[in-house]
Amino acid sequence: MRLCSIVTTPVLLLLPVLAARAQSEIPENIQIGLSTDQVSITSDFSGAELTIFGALDNADPLVARQGRYDVVVVLEGPPRAVTVRKKTRVAGMWINTQSVIFRDVPASYSMALTRAPQDITAPAGYRQLALGAGNLHLQPLDADGDPKTIEEFTRALRERKEAQGLYSTRAGGVRFLSQSLFRASLRLAPNVAVGTHRARAFLFRNGMFLRETSAQLTIRKAGLEQRLYQFAHENSTLYGVFAVLIAIVTGWLGRLIFRKD
Repeated sequence: MRLCSIVTTPVLLLLPVLAARAQSEIPENIQIGLSTDQVSITSDFSGAELTIFGALDNADPLVARQGRYDVVVVLEGPPRAVTVRKKTRVAGMWINTQSVIFRDVPASYSMALTRAPQDITAPAGYRQLALGAGNLHLQPLDADGDPKTIEEFTRALRERKEAQGLYSTRAGGVRFLSQSLFRASLRLAPNVAVGTHRARAFLFRNGMFLRETSAQLTIRKAGLEQRLYQFAHENSTLYGVFAVLIAIVTGWLGRLIFRKD
């Protein structure tokens, strides 16, 4: 008698394959384009409005007519290391007594949505996508620190960014111009960081995430500010010497002008 062995593939191993296949079978897609791919900052820059246009491909006309498509657009600034310090009153003076360094913190984070966040999808969906300033993974350099301290400084970092206008959320900032075309308006703060920013658009249908796409935006200094910025980074030692000399000369001239004889 000849025996035959049957090899079965575990169901758990098939789940990622099935999930990827289901994702590929979703007909809808999303595309975006920026009104400009470069923003120049001068000394009188007071902020700007950035417009992002987008379109849905293979959108279901019935779903579109019923307004069951939602789009969330995010503009995320370049990652930076950020030090958060805590001041404590000691002997009548406020001094820095504690600090936490966070790595790869987005310098800015602006989000625009078709509706209020709770009307688009559940909070778990935002957390899974790390979507929204409150769901950013802010990682301290010392991950083994006290959890309560890290939580306190993380909250303080977010509050500081929001107070500076660098982290913002605009419900209704994305509007459909037709069943498939939309426009998003995002605010660039006056103190927006120089560097490469990433614009991302997320498509939802009936609260379910479907697709994501992205584009890049470069923010740079222009004119004299750009030349000084470039010189300071390429010749940091010489720039420091010039800065000290200018401070000395300015102080000396001020003393001559305002001295009382």
